[in-house]
Amino acid sequence: MRGDELDKENIYLLGVRSVVCPFIPRSFARYCLFFLCKVLCFTPMNITRARLSNHFLGIKKCRSATDVVAWLGAVQAQDFSMAKWGIALRMKGATDVKLDEAFNTGAILRAHVMRPTWHFVMPEDIRWMQELTAPRVRIILSHYDRKLDIDRKLIQKTNALFTKVLRNKNFRTRNELAEILKKNGVAASGQKLAHIVMHAELDAVICSGPRLGKQLSYALVDERAPKTTELDRDESLARLALKYFQSHGPAQIKDFAWWSGLTMQEAQKGLDFASLKLEHDTIDDKEYWFSPETEMSRLKSPTASLHSIFDEYIVAYKDRSALGGGKFAEKLLSLGNALTSVLIIDGEIAATWKRIVKKDTVEITVNPLRQLRKGEKEAVAKAVEQFGKYLEMECRFSFR
Repeated sequence: MRGDELDKENIYLLGVRSVVCPFIPRSFARYCLFFLCKVLCFTPMNITRARLSNHFLGIKKCRSATDVVAWLGAVQAQDFSMAKWGIALRMKGATDVKLDEAFNTGAILRAHVMRPTWHFVMPEDIRWMQELTAPRVRIILSHYDRKLDIDRKLIQKTNALFTKVLRNKNFRTRNELAEILKKNGVAASGQKLAHIVMHAELDAVICSGPRLGKQLSYALVDERAPKTTELDRDESLARLALKYFQSHGPAQIKDFAWWSGLTMQEAQKGLDFASLKLEHDTIDDKEYWFSPETEMSRLKSPTASLHSIFDEYIVAYKDRSALGGGKFAEKLLSLGNALTSVLIIDGEIAATWKRIVKKDTVEITVNPLRQLRKGEKEAVAKAVEQFGKYLEMECRFSFR
């Protein structure tokens, strides 16, 4: 903590002690100060600081990839390489090699869960999460399934085939699974193959296996995830809601419904079950829920970080106004599918960025959405340096 910050905290603590009792211990005064800040001062800026802290994007970091995924509950992962980087941002000393090791050994799994997109999840969570959220995903897929001539009879057949060929850790790539289906009278490629494989994931039959060279593979859930105590639907709703609001809060009920893929009614039910372990506050007529242990990030300002647009800090909310991107909405929307990555400064979107990975170096181009101050540009340089350390490659960057 900087000297001026320390002086301010000492002044505030003296104020708390003089108001409450001049003889209370300093540690208890600090607790009172944090409590007052949480209850009385949850401004929009503090929402950002609290989220940074709960996402482990502040000073505090997780020790491992499993700690990150277990804490967040699920990490969106359709962009495999950048999803790993999203985990690394929340860890100490993470490298791409370490993340690959966690994935290849099955310490973290990847499957379609909650919504029709990939997520990293923990082995002990995959079954109950699929049981809870898969019905909603199947409803979303049903319209396309009919066009693709996919029904439950076909899914039962393909699930049985996958179970047979993947048994005993006989990991297969998607193309290999397609060949096996073809030999057994099921012609499937493109979207049809994707749906068949996704249904097998939703049924908790298959999940990610290790990478085979540069290709991703599939494995049996029964061989990658330990059997755990079954949860009833209410217990699962409560667990998922608590995970979300503890790790992503302060957040609204509509944020949780969006993230989980549940209906608003089911999301509300989950929040009702978890609410005894949470706190809430209303800001600008919006009700936010969060863990009572939530702290405000104490990152030195300005601090910058490089993110995929699918990072949990960004994509896990229906209401993304706290990111400050509204003022750049028109410019961001004009990028369309070209928008893949954003630069965050002090919790808010300040730029977009692109990377070109070469043999020995990575070249990053930063496109500011506003004029950056000298200190902010220096913070960007540190963020690029962090990315380079993660890749264990030299990173060069320029402003557009």
